Amino acid sequence: MAEKRFEVIEKQGKLEQFQVIRDNVTGVLYMSHAAGYGMGLTVLVDQEGKPLVDIDYKKTEI
Repeated sequence: MAEKRFEVIEKQGKLEQFQVIRDNVTGVLYMSHAAGYGMGLTVLVDQEGKPLVDIDYKKTEI
């Protein structure tokens, strides 16, 4: 079975939930926030506005 492209690497909260999600192909990190019926997803960026890449990321192919 192929590995999943996206993986939750950090999770906080129960009713209001924050997650950090890693793209296992590119290593880019995303943050999702869910509360009630609403949800948002955004790419995490560094101080220069470039996408944040996980330092523990190992490139995989799907």
